[in-house]
Amino acid sequence: MPMQNQQQWFKTCLGQYLLEREQNYFDQAVMNVFGYNAMQIGFPQHAFLRTNRMSLQFCTGTEEGATLLAVPDFLPIDSNSIDLILLPHVLEFSSNPHQILREAQRVLMAEGHVIICGFNPRSLWGARQWFGSAGHRYPWNGNFVSLPRLKDWLTLLDFEITAGRLCCYAPPFSQEKWLRRFNFMEIAGDRWWPISGGIYFLQAIKRVHGMRVIKPERKNVLAAKRRMAPFANKLNRNVTEEQPRMSACNKTIVRSIK
Repeated sequence: MPMQNQQQWFKTCLGQYLLEREQNYFDQAVMNVFGYNAMQIGFPQHAFLRTNRMSLQFCTGTEEGATLLAVPDFLPIDSNSIDLILLPHVLEFSSNPHQILREAQRVLMAEGHVIICGFNPRSLWGARQWFGSAGHRYPWNGNFVSLPRLKDWLTLLDFEITAGRLCCYAPPFSQEKWLRRFNFMEIAGDRWWPISGGIYFLQAIKRVHGMRVIKPERKNVLAAKRRMAPFANKLNRNVTEEQPRMSACNKTIVRSIK
């Protein structure tokens, strides 16, 4: 699907409904993530990093307006150099989403953050793919990744999931009046059907396992203690013999002073 159609969809009523909620979530999620380098992959026309305070912020992608023109599958970026990565609707429109996650894990520093946003296939939005000709238009032509599957991928890549939520519980109507009528579903969604939101957000941190301390075998430790025992006993005897001599010297010094 041409990028122009994607941009046009985000200008529609439904696209604006989605974009408003995503922008609000990213504004809160990236505000208190600290570091030096933050990268957004895709959607250069939307400033999802605007509330972050890192010194270097840039957007990577193949679209016009991206700061760094590169495919997300193979990023021309040094390993362990990025503190924060945003992936808004990138995985479901890629032929190799797992490779994108591997690249994100590679370029992230230890304890770096990744925030992913995607369409939930187990929702009314996901069901829209199977009705009429919608499956041939953006965004219904994407290969939506389920939340449990995404969590498994992140776990295999040594990410620790720290937060997440779902939103957009109203059906994906294309007319604003119907979205307003079903706004009550957005309010009650988190309480009554929390796994059926049309959009999910997931936050994770790259964990790096520490070194394993190799201790000597127990029998070697006991043997070393036995070898040290005679030397320790000799020191104790010398200290015991010196104590009476020091006491006698101290008494002689006291008498001479008197």
